[in-house]
Amino acid sequence: MAGSYKVAVIPGDGTGPEVVAEGLKVLEAAAQRFGFTVSQTPYDFGGDRYLRTGETLPPSAITELQGFDAIYLGAIGHPDVRPGILEKGILLALRFALDQYINLRPVKLYPNVDCPLKDKGPEDIDFVVVRENTEGLYCGAGGFLKKGTADEVAIQESINTRKGVERCLRYAFDYTRRRAKRNTLTLCGKTNVLTFAFDLWERTFREVGERDYPDIRREYAHVDATCMWMVKNPEWFDVIVTDNMFGDIITDLGAMIQGGMGIAAGGNINPEGVSMFEPIGGSAPKYTGQGVINPLAAIAAVQMMLDTLGEREAARTVEEGIVHAVGQLKSLSAGKMGFSTSEVGDMVAQHVAG
Repeated sequence: MAGSYKVAVIPGDGTGPEVVAEGLKVLEAAAQRFGFTVSQTPYDFGGDRYLRTGETLPPSAITELQGFDAIYLGAIGHPDVRPGILEKGILLALRFALDQYINLRPVKLYPNVDCPLKDKGPEDIDFVVVRENTEGLYCGAGGFLKKGTADEVAIQESINTRKGVERCLRYAFDYTRRRAKRNTLTLCGKTNVLTFAFDLWERTFREVGERDYPDIRREYAHVDATCMWMVKNPEWFDVIVTDNMFGDIITDLGAMIQGGMGIAAGGNINPEGVSMFEPIGGSAPKYTGQGVINPLAAIAAVQMMLDTLGEREAARTVEEGIVHAVGQLKSLSAGKMGFSTSEVGDMVAQHVAG
């Protein structure tokens, strides 16, 4: 029986609506070819709405979004809104309220994409980072004492629960098993300094792995060593699992070694609920309306969405369309692709349509 999916669409700010339009074009092509249906409901959450109404998310937003199969997000970030307001009020609010406890970031270098690493190619850069997405330093626990004085104290606490750590690790073990590449899961931490938080992570990693995933090889690397090896020997990695803060940092490094933000996509995953998929590159407001922004990261977010929804053949075909398009572009950079935003979207959609 053909699947039917309800997708909430949040185009967002800057060039977000432009890249989302191309992603939806590809999604429709995949639906027609593979026989499933997608209904889309747009939401105007973002900087313009905030400037108009003073609210980031209306009270009804979370309840409404819980009724969808997936959320497709373009970008959040407006030049006239102070940094942090939209990010906390929309992105973090959705991640926490919808319990999207996994941030999933594939790091894959496609053929014909320039890599800044010497002598490294697509066969060397193909791993996935599983980042815990609702705990750690991003919980907002802490505060100020005597703010604005010479005696000011600022405290930011990292909160790690056994439940939160274990469910993240189990997702990572399961993903490693399903990926079936090297069957190796690397825990990235800092056990020599962060002796409380990563004692919990390391003990749980060992206990869960020994008991339930004996077929998965377990490795450990300090976060600083992980950064070095991602540059020197990225081929060592299969799947990396880590906490919220370290994951935020190493995934941006991952985007650079796979060719830049123009190709990087991510998923905020709730395996038991609604997940949200987005390009990583941000709103790029200086390119708004020019038709020069690269939509491939937004299209890669559609590929991730389809894979998570279980439409894996469609997801593979979208990825093949991305590889096809990359081979035609002069560059991944905005304004240097040799094609307009819509032309790149058409290229992928036509390949997907077959």
